[in-house]
Order: sequence, then structure tokens, then C-alpha cells
Amino acid sequence: MRYDFGSDNTAGMAPEALAALTQANDGFARAYGTDDVSTRAADLIRQRLDTEAEVRFVFSGTAANSLALSMLAWPFEAVLAHHAAHVCTDETGAPGFFGQGVGLIGLPGFSGKIDVGALTAHLAETEVGHRQPPAALSLTQATEYGTVYTHDELKALIDPVKARGHGVHMDGARLANAVAAGFDLKSIAGLGVDVLVLGGAKAGALCCEALVMFDTSLARRIDNRLKQAGQMASKGRFLAAPLLGLLETGAWESHAAHANAMALKLAEGIVTRSPHVLAHPVEANAVFVRMPAAAHQRLNEAGWACYRFDDGSVRFVCSWATTVEAVEELVETIAGIG
Repeated sequence: MRYDFGSDNTAGMAPEALAALTQANDGFARAYGTDDVSTRAADLIRQRLDTEAEVRFVFSGTAANSLALSMLAWPFEAVLAHHAAHVCTDETGAPGFFGQGVGLIGLPGFSGKIDVGALTAHLAETEVGHRQPPAALSLTQATEYGTVYTHDELKALIDPVKARGHGVHMDGARLANAVAAGFDLKSIAGLGVDVLVLGGAKAGALCCEALVMFDTSLARRIDNRLKQAGQMASKGRFLAAPLLGLLETGAWESHAAHANAMALKLAEGIVTRSPHVLAHPVEANAVFVRMPAAAHQRLNEAGWACYRFDDGSVRFVCSWATTVEAVEELVETIAGIG
């Protein structure tokens, strides 16, 4: 079975990340994230975002998202998110676990983008004592369906939330792909995002996600929280080093641009050489295809791992490691099975 397009998690570490990890292994360093490698990585993130922020590194996006949401909502409150967002569909209730009961309210919207009307309608609902009221908004950039919010789309969602005094979280597991698609990284703080999860793993790092707190008051006793949650690495330099390597070399952006380009090539090949149609616009590194169950099964039997997503479409994900040859082989196989 080939896992080239099963997920961007199936790819190995990018060479720049691996080289930085090897370099970090030389000699001795301070522990628990107080080392020079972690400091340099945090400084580069602040430079990329063009703002001051508290930065910590954790092992997984699930932990980063859940800790972030627990900072923005009390246990008797809830977080608004797209109903297909990772926090709603793929984190096994972790936001509620870390937030000691924090709820999630799923909102509709095409191609992973929250519908503004649905958001404002929910914000306008009368609060009652029998339901968890919204206290924060979670946004995903790029979205679970491979689309990219524009600055104005984000502003239209964030402004009414901030006007009510609520917090805003951004899940940036594939933020590099959004940036490669033209999204301005420096606009995030100005939009009113309180906590950002800047993705490393899907960008080619090992298992590192950066928890970026623009509202620095949220960082009060953050190291205690991370320690209690099992998210403070004793040898912190090895957690931050791969992401540092990607940022120092510019590979965080360039590898994402490559992945996006491979997704466009794959989409073009599928549309022109097969009867299948795209389910969503291809704006980042994922391609969603309307494919009958029989054709999907034949593709799996031909040795290609790909999965049916929440909306019934079949998802193909490109990464830094995706090759033109692999794209052409997959297109050929899909064209052959009909």
C-alpha cells in the first residue's frame, strides 16, 4: 500500500528539519525549553508574525488546540467552530478534557469555512441556563477541506466575536500552506486572534506545534499547565529544532508551496483524465474528489491509500515530499479505474 497521498502526516521529516535535529544533538543544553534552540525558534516565529507573543512548543496539534481553547472558555462555556473542524471531529473530546467540560458548537459553511450568517445568528441567541453559551471562536487556516480564508473573510467572522468580548483561536496545522497560497502571516495578530497554533508536523517537522499567545496574559503559569498536561519536553531542544530548521532556511514556506503546486497538478490531472469532479476548490495542499464507492475501492485495491472524508468525498493530501512522478502515477491509476 502506498501512503503518498493518505495524509501529509505520512511523509517523513524534511531534510532541513532533520539536519537541524542532528545539529541540536551536539553537546549539552538547558532543559525544559529554556535552551537556545527553543529560544531561536520562538524568536523566528515572532519575526514571521511581526508581533510580540509568548511562544511554547508542544508535542501535538490536539494538545495545542485543546490547551488554547481551555484558556478562552470556562468549563460551563463553549467554543464555536466549523462542524468539520479538527477540534470537533478528530480530537476525541480533548478540548472538553483539557477544558474540564468546555463544549463545542459546530457551525455550517461551505468547504470548511464558517458561514457568517450562521455565526451571527448563533451569537444573537438568548443565553439560557440550560446550555453552554459561546465564549470563543475557533478558526482553521487552511481549512479541513483545503480552502484558505482571505483576510476579509476572517475579519467578518472575528469582528462580531470580539465585539462581544469573546476570544479567538486559530488552528494553523496547515498554516504554511495558507501562507504559500497568499495569506499574510503578519495579519493574524491584527485580526484579533488571541491564540494561534502554528503547525510544524505537517510542514515537515517531527511532532512539534507552536502555541503562540498574542494575548500574553493567557501565558500566566503556562509552564505549569504544560507540565501538568504532559506537554513539556525535558529535552525541549529536540522538540523545537526541526521547526527551527524549517524556519531558518525558509523551507516552512517553500515546502508548503511545493505541496500546494502538487495538489493543483493532481486536481488538474483527475479532472482532465477521469470522470470524477472536485468537491471543493483546491487552494492549499488537499484535493477532494467525488468518487463512487466502487471506484474508491478499486483505487485502494490498486495500492493507493486514500480516505473518504466527512462530506463523502475522497481526500488526497500532498506534502513536501510529494513527487511529480507520484502525482502522475496516481492520475494514471484513477484514469484507468474509471
